[in-house]
Amino acid sequence: MSVVGIVPAAGAGERLGADVPKAFAVLGGRPMLEWSLDVLREVCDRVVVAVPPDRAAPPDFVPGGATRSASVRAALDAAPEASVVVVHDAARPLVTAELVRRCIDALEGFDGAIAALPVTDTVKVVDGAEIIRTPDRGRLWAAQTPQVFRAEALRRTSGEGTDDAALVEATGGRVCVVEGIPENFKVTTPLDMRIAEMLLC
Repeated sequence: MSVVGIVPAAGAGERLGADVPKAFAVLGGRPMLEWSLDVLREVCDRVVVAVPPDRAAPPDFVPGGATRSASVRAALDAAPEASVVVVHDAARPLVTAELVRRCIDALEGFDGAIAALPVTDTVKVVDGAEIIRTPDRGRLWAAQTPQVFRAEALRRTSGEGTDDAALVEATGGRVCVVEGIPENFKVTTPLDMRIAEMLLC
């Protein structure tokens, strides 16, 4: 079994307000991307990162695409040896090796296994400003990464999405959830950066 980590890191991250691509914003004295790479390299046989074209350094730092899905595909194309793929967002720098391993272990019997947390807030479905439905939060989970897949299941996907599991599900793949950890949140705003820095340092 060849386990390859894939990190889509080509996004600009406008909401963060940084003067560099989000994955390369300095967090705790180093580029945010490096926190995730440390963990993935501990667990995976290889890690391929999809980056802005001007930061590419093949074979492991490849040019990303215009969308997240295109970046994942570019990284996957660069790793034909992969039998298991661990997709992880560079913007989740507090991931742990233990969580990655739990997702890999959960893959047995499924095409994918993703970290996720049960939703604790009441969620509303809204059209314009009008609430049209209140789903039962007891069945709702908020997806995180890592998202681990059998490589052939991920290679069968097409189209665009913010979540690789949804693309695998769309082809008939079976995906399970693994309870994630609250600190594995996505860094999106300057406030998120400050919180992550406090937890990391």
